[in-house]
Amino acid sequence: MLCFGGGVAGPVAYSRKLKSYFVTDYDPTIEDSYTKQCVIDDRAARLDSNFEEIYKFQRQILRVKDRDEFPMILIGNKADLDHQRQVTQEEGQQLARQLKVTYMEASAKIRMNVDQAFHELVRVIRKFQEQECPPSPEPTRKEKDKKGCHCVVS
Repeated sequence: MLCFGGGVAGPVAYSRKLKSYFVTDYDPTIEDSYTKQCVIDDRAARLDSNFEEIYKFQRQILRVKDRDEFPMILIGNKADLDHQRQVTQEEGQQLARQLKVTYMEASAKIRMNVDQAFHELVRVIRKFQEQECPPSPEPTRKEKDKKGCHCVVS
């Protein structure tokens, strides 16, 4: 799952990564195509967040998934606009520590950490999956000699 905050940066990063181009003329009227409408606990929800809502948003995901943890990373976007920064790097890092997730800053415009953010997310997901379902140990010689097949139900 990818969740982008409102505005331009998330969709632009998505376009930059998956389509390999930077959107210079973003049309905010199509913003909805980058947000997710869903039903959570029989109530409609729009998956979209900003810095103030991230903690609540993570708690909601964990509650719906009935988990104590779930693969996520926190990305501070528009890192190229340091003079317009609304959240300090330290605030982002502090929130990531509270949420127990990786924190990165990225800029789709200058292609800073865009690929790395997606790669890190894949690594986090893989690590989570391995912890959930560790690989089966190699069968012993005796087990290999048994007739039949080794079946795994997941």
